[in-house]
Amino acid sequence: MPQRDESVIHIDGPWEHRAVSAGGTRFHVATLGDGPLVLLLHGFPEFWWSWHNQLVSLAAAGYRAAAVDLRGYGGSDKPPRGYDLVTLAGDAAGLVRALGEANAIVVGHDWGGLLAWTMAVYHPKVVQRLVPVSAPHPLRLRQAVRADARGQGWAARHTLAFQVPMLPERRLVRDDAALVGRLLHRWSGPGWPDERTERLVRDAFQIPGVAHSALEYHRWLVRSLPRPDGMRYAHRMRGPIRIPTLHLHGSLDSCTLARSAQGSGRYVEAPYRWKLIDGAGHFPHQERPRAFDTELLGWLADPEPER
Repeated sequence: MPQRDESVIHIDGPWEHRAVSAGGTRFHVATLGDGPLVLLLHGFPEFWWSWHNQLVSLAAAGYRAAAVDLRGYGGSDKPPRGYDLVTLAGDAAGLVRALGEANAIVVGHDWGGLLAWTMAVYHPKVVQRLVPVSAPHPLRLRQAVRADARGQGWAARHTLAFQVPMLPERRLVRDDAALVGRLLHRWSGPGWPDERTERLVRDAFQIPGVAHSALEYHRWLVRSLPRPDGMRYAHRMRGPIRIPTLHLHGSLDSCTLARSAQGSGRYVEAPYRWKLIDGAGHFPHQERPRAFDTELLGWLADPEPER
């Protein structure tokens, strides 16, 4: 079975590639610009490249943008454990400090969004502003899966399929990671991904260890539900979030339905704005980058975002 090495994620551009250590784990980070730090956290099945448009637009607007490969992805370390949301949120908080800042604007997509929500509860002093993308609050997601079995339950069926040992990893990388490409097409709106993006994501997913690490995220989410660690997490996440929040979602998202994300504002005791990106599926920051950046940059420029 052919594999790729980590060189495939070192894509040339105006950004700088860096190795940053946080909590004993080494992370690959692409950075661009000077100013307030914006930490960009990707989702499944991608890597830092998912934010390449925002690296440029944020830097041009006067921010220091940092797109990280999450634990287990891309050029970051792939340890055998630590794929729970509490550890992942600790990773991200440690990265903010390792990048020389006390806090950051945190923008997270999909799994990056779930851990961004978690950061806001577990490490609130590190999060200056919160931007979850295609990601309900974790407790809202649980509710949606239970209450909407034919909707969100069916949309999230891949997570249940990923609970089987070993076989899902093999399926994801088989035939040059063809299934990864099909997932991108299935979850996006019309006209995306382009050929280059699909090729890059499929290559990055074939780096040794990535497929297994990526699936460990999904396995923890399900298997922790009846366990003490999962119950402690759910109890802690009931705490109010007192950080200004911009919640962005694609109107055509078939992976995480828009109605599943709506209602997340009940957990936020701070200015909260919900915005649908028209014509976008699960990857609005890549599918409709101009519309996405307009919402993001406009909100960041508002010193007192309204409720």
